Amino acid sequence: MAAVNPLNVYSGPDAIQRYFDPDIHPPLPLIEVPQALNPYYGDGVRIFAKMMSMHPANNVKIMPAMNMLSKGVELGKTKTVVEYSSGSTVISLALAGRIYHGVQNCKAFLSNKTTVSKLRLMQFFGLDITLFGGPSQPEPLDERGGIHRARLLAQEDASCLNANQYENDGNWQSHVKWTGPQIHKQLPGIDIICAGMGTAGTMTGLGQYFKQAKPSVKRLGVCTAAGDRVPGPRSLALLAPVDFSWKDSVDAVEEVGSKDAFGLSLQLCREGLICGPSSGFNLQGLLNYLGKQKTDGTLSELAGVDGQVNCVFICCDLPYQYIDEYFDKVGNDSFHPIQNQNLATVDLYRYDEAWELQPLEAISQYSSTDLKTSSTVVIDLRKPDDFIANNIPGSYNLPIQSLTSSTSSPFFDATILEGQWKELNAMLSHNTISAYDLSGKNVAVICYDGDTARVATSVLRAKGITACSIKGGFSALVAQLPHLQMKRAVSFQQWSKTSEVTIQAIEAEPIPRGVLVDAP
Repeated sequence: MAAVNPLNVYSGPDAIQRYFDPDIHPPLPLIEVPQALNPYYGDGVRIFAKMMSMHPANNVKIMPAMNMLSKGVELGKTKTVVEYSSGSTVISLALAGRIYHGVQNCKAFLSNKTTVSKLRLMQFFGLDITLFGGPSQPEPLDERGGIHRARLLAQEDASCLNANQYENDGNWQSHVKWTGPQIHKQLPGIDIICAGMGTAGTMTGLGQYFKQAKPSVKRLGVCTAAGDRVPGPRSLALLAPVDFSWKDSVDAVEEVGSKDAFGLSLQLCREGLICGPSSGFNLQGLLNYLGKQKTDGTLSELAGVDGQVNCVFICCDLPYQYIDEYFDKVGNDSFHPIQNQNLATVDLYRYDEAWELQPLEAISQYSSTDLKTSSTVVIDLRKPDDFIANNIPGSYNLPIQSLTSSTSSPFFDATILEGQWKELNAMLSHNTISAYDLSGKNVAVICYDGDTARVATSVLRAKGITACSIKGGFSALVAQLPHLQMKRAVSFQQWSKTSEVTIQAIEAEPIPRGVLVDAP
């Protein structure tokens, strides 16, 4: 099959229109599923996924959307498109409306049971959303439902077009025009075609196409099991009022539940065929049908001239908007547990390498002999005894309970990080910042090895304080003293000398935990 645009390059003022046009870009991929997901491989069955999700719009509904709008939009008159849709159709209508017809406004009528992630997805694409109560999949003619309300809005406002995927023949005819011919050219030996039925447009179109193009092809429609729900397809009972000739377009119908649909979709994704739950739903329906044929001893009768049973199922969309539902439907046992999950609720603030100073850089910036009257404040997080023994004159001691000279780095131990962050976040409160006049100051934070100070800097920055930590901590500063003595008139050894009087004064009044203590 020769592609009209073999290099798949689109340019010029109509580049996006051509990019979306199925007649111009290469056919969407048709990919055989791995043997691991084909239990009938040994029986001569080959199963292919038609990746409708690989269209630029990433879903099968773009074909109907383009076809319905091409027949419905009136140039200069149509200003708004409105549709009741579970997601993919109305997003596709919004895209096609803007790209091909300049219709910028698209109203999405949705069930109030639509997931937050899907609602946000539609907001992301610029849709104007209205929610409706009642069944999530109302009957098309139910005057209480959103489908009828969309139809009514278009009747009342001539500038508004209701594409109405449930009654618009442009829906199923798009698959006669594009999807069916693509599949047939890609796999002339096709024996079974399978698609889910929501509006039944995809299956009606494919069924009608192969009824004419290759009558030997078995046409399999898949419905949701009664009382269950899978995004997109409907139960057999809910298909009853759909006007499309879907009954004339299928030779068999299978029912599939949501757990199987999500589970098989998950397996497809992990094997490299990235697709949503309705794709797993379609494959499961096909596997159910093949299993019945094998049990009845009729599977070989479905084979074509090559002796194989060549099957195609439709992959409808991508999985990302349904991620939360996968965990609900499939269960946590299908997913690796998250290590260090306790960190998900702590250490929530930003870090920046620019906030972590090398020791010599820190000495240069904070080498004032009168920190009390300058715009610089040094906070020392070490234990009081260690602070008294050696400190930067003018610094404040803010010892934290979860830190000692032997404590591991918080970045190597999730439990330590959790404890230190909670303590620092509580201790470095706005009251503390206000009490010690840290606002507007350049704050340096130091600890034993630098890492706890790095956490404290992140906390202070989140609270609006200009803070930096000293990489390597107090031990790194001490190690840099020889270099400092060569560069500075006032050495760090002179800084860190604490007089006997000061020590006695501090010992006479013990340093309470969590209180800043001024060291002269």
